[in-house]
Amino acid sequence: MFAALLDTWSRGMLRLARSYVSTSDSAEEVVQDTWLAVIRGIDGFEGRSSVKTWVYRILVNTAKKRGARESRTVPWSSAFERDGDPPLDGVGAADGRAPLPPAWKDLPAAWSVPEGEILASEVRGRIGAALAELPARQRSVITLRDLEGCSSEEVCAILDISPANQRVLLHRARTAVRKRLEDYFEAMRR
Repeated sequence: MFAALLDTWSRGMLRLARSYVSTSDSAEEVVQDTWLAVIRGIDGFEGRSSVKTWVYRILVNTAKKRGARESRTVPWSSAFERDGDPPLDGVGAADGRAPLPPAWKDLPAAWSVPEGEILASEVRGRIGAALAELPARQRSVITLRDLEGCSSEEVCAILDISPANQRVLLHRARTAVRKRLEDYFEAMRR
């Protein structure tokens, strides 16, 4: 039973943990620490939520602690400039631009098979980059809802947020990702 849960949930847990910590290695450690906490605390599980919600709540708490600890340290690599690019601001009204449209301007064109694989890989990379730029709470909500397939109620329980807040965070996250992809597809058409 435990091995099945481990196989089924670990990839999703890793994606969610990655939204709180700075490296993939840290995310893997968070997932390991979560499973250890689950094993130690299984006798304390009261059944007031699903097992998945309980495990993911432990994951979020563990990842938040680790992320906070990491944010108090400055990595050596940050002492050096990278490409001289300024940091990216948020998307939408916060950076002074007009609010984003509620849907795609134009649907992306279908790709031919040979170049489709390469372009699909590039788009996956763009989606990953867009997700990485989101604020942590938006990234967590979109990861749980769209990548993990959690219900709205599960997301609210895991992240301890209200349904209204969950909807707002999900909308903002989807809009930001869609905007980044629209910019990419528009540049490809030129």
